[in-house]
Amino acid sequence: MGISVVGEAGTAGVVEIVMDVPPVNALTARGWFELAEAVQRAGRDPATRVVVLRGEGRGFNAGVDIKEMQRADGFETLVAANRGCYAAFAAVYECEVPVIAAVHGFCLGGGVGLAGNADIVVASDDAYFGLPEVDRGALGAATHLARLVPPHLVRAMVYTCRTATAAELHQHGSVLSVVPRDRLRDTALEIAQGIAAKDPYVIRRAKESLNGIDPVDVKRSYRFEQGLTFELNLMGAGDRHRDAFVKGDR
Repeated sequence: MGISVVGEAGTAGVVEIVMDVPPVNALTARGWFELAEAVQRAGRDPATRVVVLRGEGRGFNAGVDIKEMQRADGFETLVAANRGCYAAFAAVYECEVPVIAAVHGFCLGGGVGLAGNADIVVASDDAYFGLPEVDRGALGAATHLARLVPPHLVRAMVYTCRTATAAELHQHGSVLSVVPRDRLRDTALEIAQGIAAKDPYVIRRAKESLNGIDPVDVKRSYRFEQGLTFELNLMGAGDRHRDAFVKGDR
């Protein structure tokens, strides 16, 4: 359990990084840093050609471990979780090879940060995406949601905390394929193997070039969102809403 690197799968050079943190793949601050390190390490390895990021259990990723935050005194755990998310999202975006996110079940909060920064997203037909941050007294990952859905839908999803299905995202073109859940891993690996069969030097330069022409600086944009999250915490809104969540009132 935890963050594991499966290694090569099928075609040499395809590395799977798996999140397996029951019950819902909500990562602790340390877990986010471990995920960032695993992605960075895979991308730096010259033998790696593609990374497949996926989850085990009920869903892909449910974001940060709110219960960990509320067990701690002060803001150290909150800051660590925010820095961990920043590091993990950046690691996916800056990974030197393409990252394929294979999403099943829920993809919420930090999960959207990971999927939104991936190069390719494939999803099972039970997958859904959303940002419950407003209901948790926080902000963040709208930067990454904006890479998955159109601008007005981003706003609606942030304000209302509604979710969008994989089928909806497929219509928007941000999810490449929607498949039955038992076909998800195989589909992601098939796409990965097709990329891995190409000239690895060219693919790495292609990733670099696509990041270079991106119209939004995802690191700066996300950091701006985090600044407003810290404001919400200073004003007491963060603790109030997180306490309600932990108590089961939300």
